[in-house]
Amino acid sequence: MTATGEQVFDWIDARADDRRRAGLTRQLRPRGSDSTLLDLAGNDYLGLSRDKRVSGAAAAAALRWGAGSTGSRLVTGTTELHTELEHALASFCGAQAALVFSSGFAANLGAITALSGKGSAIVTDAYIHASLIDGCRLSRADIAVMKHGDAAAINHALSTRRTEHALVVTDSVFSVDGDLAPLPALAEACRAHNAGLLVDDAHGFGVLGEGGRGAVADAGLIREPNVITTLTLSKSLGAQGGAVLGPRRVIRHLLETARTFIFDTGLAPASAAAALAALNVLKEEPGRPERVRTNAMTVAMRLREAGFRATMPDAAVISVHAPSPAAALGWADDCREAGVWVGCFRPPSVPDKISRLRLTVRADLTESDIDKAVDVIIRCAPPGAAQK
Repeated sequence: MTATGEQVFDWIDARADDRRRAGLTRQLRPRGSDSTLLDLAGNDYLGLSRDKRVSGAAAAAALRWGAGSTGSRLVTGTTELHTELEHALASFCGAQAALVFSSGFAANLGAITALSGKGSAIVTDAYIHASLIDGCRLSRADIAVMKHGDAAAINHALSTRRTEHALVVTDSVFSVDGDLAPLPALAEACRAHNAGLLVDDAHGFGVLGEGGRGAVADAGLIREPNVITTLTLSKSLGAQGGAVLGPRRVIRHLLETARTFIFDTGLAPASAAAALAALNVLKEEPGRPERVRTNAMTVAMRLREAGFRATMPDAAVISVHAPSPAAALGWADDCREAGVWVGCFRPPSVPDKISRLRLTVRADLTESDIDKAVDVIIRCAPPGAAQK
């Protein structure tokens, strides 16, 4: 037979068929600028992505600095905006120093791989974000995955490790169910066994802690010498990018060794300016984080009262269990047709293999918004979603 190359990727069709049979296909849904959908799917927790102070700062920066950063941070990609943002983030959260990356995913990959490696150990919670998982895999360290939320198991893994260096990796607020990690207990275990603690505070920053300073600051750990915090600029700050906060020597080490910092094009100046403007709004309006938490609790309580298996939110994320992947997808589609955009999480994106709606609540939701969202979710629910 003459080789033509046409059959090289035939296996992709078989995989696609498997996903279709399991109800796990995905598709892009372009969002129009004039969409009237009530958004409970995005991560704009403080409602700042369309704030004119934020978008205006982005527009002004694009006109002044150009559309892109033009190069990696170590070449031409660092502007005055980047350094101003880093100083502002560190000062606001109470950390010694900060380093801005092009995304939260890049920040996690860069931090984990630069702070571990072959011959070291990484101990993680079972439910960490995909970016943390990939960072662990790329690190070539010995990896131990512990039961979700089990600080005692992580402590035991640290006490029995055979390597000199160890790093514990966890989310602060887990992105699927919205529950909070036992940060004080994890920090105690790390101190006891001379290990580092890396906390992804993507879903805690801007929502938890005094004025939205995040879960790590709220736990009193932000200036601990062995604690590193990563976060995104694309959630509570409504912009784009990621950052790592921690001791100066750690941040300097990342600048010198983190591959996703050294070899990636720097964050666009417009995004840096937007994040900086959003941070200033948060400082001026410190009540926004509390409104997020209050709105999230209201939505969760009303769904639970209606018989749904909704999680009690520690921050802004609510998980509502669905009977099956197909039921979750249909539920989300029906909600969207009724004017409410909700997230739909199905395996393999969820570690517990339970399909669900994932609701993300914002500070700028009104009472009528909440009424509409709850009414639509209840009305569009598939059989078996509610327990009564």
